[in-house]
Amino acid sequence: MTSVRVDKQHDGNEAADSASGEGYHRALGARQIQMIAIGGAIGTGLFLGAGKGISKAGPSLILAYALAGLVIFFIMRALGELLMYRPVSGSFSEYAREFIGPFAGFVTGWTYWLFWVVTGITEVTAAATYMTYWWDIPQWLSALVFTVILYGANLISVKLFGELEFWFSMVKVTAIIGMILICAGILTLGFSDAGDTASITHLWDLGGFFAGENGIASTLMTLQMVMFAFLAVELVGVTAGESKDPKTVLPKAINTVPWRIAVFYVGALIMILSVVPWTHFKPGVSPFVAAFEEMGLSIGAAIVNFVVLTAALSSCNSGMCSTGRMLRDLALNGQGPKLFTRLTASGTPLIGTTFSAGLMMVGVWINYQWPGEAFNYVVSFATISGMWAWIMILVCQIRYRLKADRGELPQSSFKAPGGIWASAFALAFIGLVVVTMGMDAGNRVALYGAPVWGLLLAVAYLVLKARNPEGAAFAKRS
Repeated sequence: MTSVRVDKQHDGNEAADSASGEGYHRALGARQIQMIAIGGAIGTGLFLGAGKGISKAGPSLILAYALAGLVIFFIMRALGELLMYRPVSGSFSEYAREFIGPFAGFVTGWTYWLFWVVTGITEVTAAATYMTYWWDIPQWLSALVFTVILYGANLISVKLFGELEFWFSMVKVTAIIGMILICAGILTLGFSDAGDTASITHLWDLGGFFAGENGIASTLMTLQMVMFAFLAVELVGVTAGESKDPKTVLPKAINTVPWRIAVFYVGALIMILSVVPWTHFKPGVSPFVAAFEEMGLSIGAAIVNFVVLTAALSSCNSGMCSTGRMLRDLALNGQGPKLFTRLTASGTPLIGTTFSAGLMMVGVWINYQWPGEAFNYVVSFATISGMWAWIMILVCQIRYRLKADRGELPQSSFKAPGGIWASAFALAFIGLVVVTMGMDAGNRVALYGAPVWGLLLAVAYLVLKARNPEGAAFAKRS
């Protein structure tokens, strides 16, 4: 996925062939792509992170998700325009190299790998938090067990990846739709312990819509957590670019983004906050689990806790699988150690996966040292590294569109609505999120780490380029 090869692929079959030509067997069908697209936007950010957002901003969190969802749609359409112009296995890492420069491609590839490592830590941290619902065991112990189990699972052939993620996504989608239907039933029929008090007026009669301690400012401070909820949604574009028929599958998957956000985020939160007053939710507790408990449906709360547990482990599993493949793709093109190129007989990048899993063990240490703040710490790192990929997508789309409009490049068959202005708006919004992160002491640590990571990459790039100055990985495309 982070390959910097510049082979042109003019149709979906060639894209699929390219993937298998690198030693993988990972062609995905339309059914799997569509469900991964739906499930990719449903994860820890909603199931766990929304609890903190609700307690901080009240009902206005709904508006934050809606606005951020619009920005995500602009990002996905920008990515879609690039992929339809030239579907490559390198995706936005390759586009960064083409439209900005080889160093930008190098930074993007390695930063996206870091994003998935940190996301794996985030998800295993969330899974450890969910386990405390049933048993009073140390978070670090659960994090350790989950990391080891998922590492072992990733040593198996990757052929089952698409099918497993299909069913994991199906579980998440079914759970949220079930929650929405139950809340609708409570509002209309009045059953359960919350039946007598449930009302849509909860959205504005408990301190107003902007009921946070600092009003609109509190809403703005939740944007970092909200954007984290949508991280990895861009992965469907990379996956679709490697599918059997990307020119058909990708537009369909991307165009589902608005209704996915409307139903699974905005719709779910409207229903939950109408049934249970926002003042009843606490940070670190899944709002879905808390809502069922408030309704007096303890069995439902246990079921939802199991669902969100599997959702977190699913995301961590995807991250562990992806990181090994990313390291191999980087190594194949001279942008990483050659030992990462090795594959097992079943097509698994064993060394890359082992290296990434070893780094994910940092999550165990974080959970040991700061069990109460572990999730918030790793979320801030995941957000800043994931947003870098979004920034590259938007900048590359702007530069591509300008060149295409001048006739220097062919026009894409899937143009982004709003063109460069929509991408500019999305970039400005991401800039606002970065500013809010700097204003929050708990999230500011990620901004301190970003320059350090950039310096490490700059040194590594110079070393690799000195060893192979004529390498294709360090030559800008004309």
